[in-house]
Amino acid sequence: MSTTLEIRVDDLSGDATRRLIAFHLDGMHATSPADSVHALDVDALRDPSITFWSAWIDGQVAGIGALKMLDTRRGELKSMRVDDRFRGSGVGRSILRHIVADARARGLASLWLETGATEEFVPARTLYAREGFVECGPFDGYVPDRHSVFMTLTL
Repeated sequence: MSTTLEIRVDDLSGDATRRLIAFHLDGMHATSPADSVHALDVDALRDPSITFWSAWIDGQVAGIGALKMLDTRRGELKSMRVDDRFRGSGVGRSILRHIVADARARGLASLWLETGATEEFVPARTLYAREGFVECGPFDGYVPDRHSVFMTLTL
């Protein structure tokens, strides 16, 4: 990335962040049946168990990501999305690494995630695999679903 990326905890009140969350939700509903969409809306992302970050380049929101605490030793990656204008620029990798570092600093033993199984999600699954995540079975209340891929990372 040639420009400076700033990743910060976000209170979900800004219009730019809220628009990217809405765009993310619309995309999930466009590519998966409703009962297979596990993306969270703004209200759900405000849960006290969730820390939400936004990534900014030159005053523009470039991406988002969140960490949901499942318990004292496990966290779940949520709401990872890069704005289309910044795809391929390393924003997603930077957000993911930021969340992993935060999880390690909290003393978590593992991170977990659910992502889509279709072609549209290949870039996300590739990123997660390159960062050490491996496929696993459903976790924490998820059920087997042909539209979902579950992954985990031991920290």
